[in-house]
Amino acid sequence: MRARPAALLALLAVLAIASACARTEADSPASTAKLDTPLADTVPAGTKLIVGDPQTKVALKLAGLDKFSFEVEYANISGGPQTTEAFRANALDLGSVADIPPIHATWTGLDVRIVAAQFRQDPVNHPIYQFGIAPGVTVKTLADLKDKRIAYSPGQAQGALVLRVLQKAGLTKTDVELIELPSTGDVYPNSLSSGQVDVAPIGGTNLKRYLAKYGKDGASAIKHGLRDDPGHLYAQTSTLADPAKAAAIKEYVKAWARAQVWIRAHPKEWIEGYYVKDQGLTVEDGQYLVDAAGALDLPASWDDVIARHQQTIDLLAKETGNPLIKAEDLYDRRYEKVAAEALEAGGGT
Repeated sequence: MRARPAALLALLAVLAIASACARTEADSPASTAKLDTPLADTVPAGTKLIVGDPQTKVALKLAGLDKFSFEVEYANISGGPQTTEAFRANALDLGSVADIPPIHATWTGLDVRIVAAQFRQDPVNHPIYQFGIAPGVTVKTLADLKDKRIAYSPGQAQGALVLRVLQKAGLTKTDVELIELPSTGDVYPNSLSSGQVDVAPIGGTNLKRYLAKYGKDGASAIKHGLRDDPGHLYAQTSTLADPAKAAAIKEYVKAWARAQVWIRAHPKEWIEGYYVKDQGLTVEDGQYLVDAAGALDLPASWDDVIARHQQTIDLLAKETGNPLIKAEDLYDRRYEKVAAEALEAGGGT
C-alpha cells in the first residue's frame, strides 16, 4: 500500500479536531422523518457531491461512466474511521465502506443510512479475508484458535469478523487474547511475522505476500467459512434529507452499479488501469485480486441483506456492550432497487 500523502494526513488531523468540537445536524433523530420524500429523477442545477470512493472513481473513468449531471468532487478517503470523521466535519457526502462502520457510526451518535449494497456471489469460497497464522503456531481448524493471541480492530470489518469466527467456533473473548491493533497497511502481516500475535485476519496482496515470504518459516492461513463480503455506500441522513443531494446520490448509485459490473467484465483493463497504474501493483498481483474476488452480486431486494446485518449487530452489541439497534434503520430503502434497475436498463457490461 502506498504511503499516505502529507496533504491527506493534514486533512485527517483537521477532521479529527472538527469531530471533537461539535455534533452535526445528522445527530438529530428528527432528520429521519425527511426521508419519505420520493427520489427525483433529475438533479437541480448547482448540486455538488463530495464522494469518498477512490476505487470506483478509477472504474468510472476507465469505463467511460464518469460524466454526471452535477459536480462530483472525489476525496481520497476510504474505510470507516476516515469516513466517519469526514462526515462529522461535513467534509463528505457519500462514503464507501463494509458493513461495520455504519453500525459504529450510529453508536457514536452519527445518523447515517446505506444507499447501495454489493456482495460476492460465492463469498465462502471467495472471502475477502483469511486468518493468517504466525510461523511456529499451529492452527488447522477454528477450534484451534483457543488460547491464541488474535489481532483485533474494534469498529472495523476485521474486528467484527474475529468475533463472528469465535462465535462459530464455540469460543468467547475469554478463550483467546485479543490484541488491539489497527488493520491498516502491513500492520497485521508484520505483527504475525514478528510474533506479536498468533493469528490475524488478512486479505488481498497482504495475504499473498505474507505466505510467499514466510511460508518457508511455517506461516500459513486458513479460511473461516463465513461470508465477509458486504460493500456499501452510505451517507449522513441530513445529506439524504436534501432533495437535490438525494437525487444526485441516486444518479451516482446507478453509475456505481454499472462500474462494478464493468470491473468484472473487463479484468485486463481493470488490472492495468487500477491495480498497476493507480495502485502500483504488478500484473500478477492484480490477477490474483481479480481471481480472488469472484463474481458480483447486486441484490434487488435488501431483505436478506438487512437480516444478515441484524445478526452482526446483535453479536457486536453483546460483545461490546453497546445498545441494540435495528438494522432496518441503517438503510434508506428508497435506493433499494436503484442499482439493479440501472443494470436492467443497460450499461456496465
